Amino acid sequence: MAEVNGKGTGAEIHRYRSHTCGALRSGDIGSQIRLSGWVHRVRDHGGVLFIDLRDHYGLTQVVADPDSPAFQAAETVRSEWVIRVDGRVRERPEGTLNPELSTGEIEVFATEIEVLSKAEEIPVPVFGEPDYPEDMRLTYRFLDLRRETLHTNIMRRLEVIRFMRRKMEEAQFFEFATPILTASSPEGARDFLVPSRLHEGKFYALPQAPQIYKQLLMVSGFDRYFQIAPCFRDEDPRADRLPGEFYQLDVEMSFVTQEDIFQTMEPVIRSVFSEFAEGKRVTDVFPRIPYDEAIAKYGSDKPDLRNPIEMQDVTEHFRGSGFKVFAGMIEKDPRVRVWAIPAPTGGSRAFCDRMNSWAQGEGQPGLGYIFFRDGEGAGPIGKNIGAERAAAIREQLELKDGDAVFFAAGNPRNFHKFAGSARDRIGQELKLLDEDQFALCWVVDFPMYEWNDDEKRIEFSHNPFSMPQGGLEALEAAESDDDLLALKAWQYDLTCNGSEIASGSIRNHLPDSMVKAFGHAGLGADVVKERFGGLYRAFQYGPPPHGGMAAGIDRIVMLLVGAANLREVSLFPMNQQAQDLLMGAPAEATAAQLRELSLRIIGDAAKKG
Repeated sequence: MAEVNGKGTGAEIHRYRSHTCGALRSGDIGSQIRLSGWVHRVRDHGGVLFIDLRDHYGLTQVVADPDSPAFQAAETVRSEWVIRVDGRVRERPEGTLNPELSTGEIEVFATEIEVLSKAEEIPVPVFGEPDYPEDMRLTYRFLDLRRETLHTNIMRRLEVIRFMRRKMEEAQFFEFATPILTASSPEGARDFLVPSRLHEGKFYALPQAPQIYKQLLMVSGFDRYFQIAPCFRDEDPRADRLPGEFYQLDVEMSFVTQEDIFQTMEPVIRSVFSEFAEGKRVTDVFPRIPYDEAIAKYGSDKPDLRNPIEMQDVTEHFRGSGFKVFAGMIEKDPRVRVWAIPAPTGGSRAFCDRMNSWAQGEGQPGLGYIFFRDGEGAGPIGKNIGAERAAAIREQLELKDGDAVFFAAGNPRNFHKFAGSARDRIGQELKLLDEDQFALCWVVDFPMYEWNDDEKRIEFSHNPFSMPQGGLEALEAAESDDDLLALKAWQYDLTCNGSEIASGSIRNHLPDSMVKAFGHAGLGADVVKERFGGLYRAFQYGPPPHGGMAAGIDRIVMLLVGAANLREVSLFPMNQQAQDLLMGAPAEATAAQLRELSLRIIGDAAKKG
């Protein structure tokens, strides 16, 4: 049997192939070979047929002319048919070499063609990369995955995961698999529940993350854990979040500080990006930006550092000014701040008006601005505050003629996200982003708690199992909601190009501290013991200080391949309505299945009642 990817051994040829479609080179010229694959396309050049034959490994050009014994069969084949080709390797004619193909120096003159299977008319395109309705692509995902870009993305994903595993093993971590059927946990999203047949009326939950299990592994003395972990969350889909399931590089370490985790994991993440950056620069030393600073400068806790724009507080320039809208707000409420968003090169009325219209489209009343020309500040705000104040703002922001500045005012808690979006929009519109890099940074010192406006109460802002800075003493010292909202945690995120790609914390591993932290979020000791009984009990028996993080594999791969959507790096994703169109999930259960699980479906009228 001839070996796949080799030249053969001279023994009896394999039933389907002696080589793959990406293996033949100029050194194979003159060889008799056998290929099998999909017909990528057929071209008729003056009676000579050219068949591009494709498999997982590449593409080979097959030629059949009227003198070839395979010509009659070649005339019948169509796109995406699977065929076997026997033939002789020959050099491509002068001027027809294709340097973009690994097999571009040769072609195969067909002596025999066998149709192995036929394909009906293709409902979605495989050749080329045209836009096509997503629902059709997902319904026929097995065809969609034949497309070159998507096929390459999936293989790149496998390479990234293989590289991650190797780097984690080199860093002396051990890979453990944690349970999939588990109990519900407060990870910030809805659980997928699985009814128990053996325990009527009770449910398992699919893990939103292996959080509790990996902490239990630390209590069990395993020291360094990692896992390429599947996670399940019943969330609304977004471009950077798949509905249903996703995968993360899950990590936990014992006897560590936040600094230890940074020193251990930063080289791993940097090496992943460097390995697959394809010439783009990768941040050498990741900056560490406190959460409050990130919000104030970038309006986001996942700043895109490719954008050079940094916002500044210019409240004092408007206090008592002629611009009564801002001045009145400042006088009325001491929490009001005015933030300036510089726009280098954006100093035209047309651009400023365009940004104002964009803001209105975002549900805002508008976006005030000053643009600078002839050494002066122009526009309504510039006229109202006067030349001296406009010049002071210009000097503070280091702006020049041809630049502009936009303003957001109010309580920063309410407007910082909009200001951050405006910063992003300005950077994109003015082409200020350095696209040729992966800009990574740690965001640190997250608040332990945040205010839930809908429910008018304090809740955890991030990971509920995090250690507050100052520990139990800091939790006991907090006497008001404002004290709790000011409390920082040993929590951190890793961001890249405006996306959160990892999140972690030092864990709150002491029982008293754990109960106190949950108590401030409205969960009493009894609730903690009931909902997190395994972890709470474990903490009674010598838990080591520990911490960790989880990096989103899907998002990292999406960034590395330059995809705009996570569905472009996942094998069989759901659509925006959380449906698997290929397999027809979710689907109704049969009456027999429901009886086994002691379940019945309540109609819409009963639900509303």
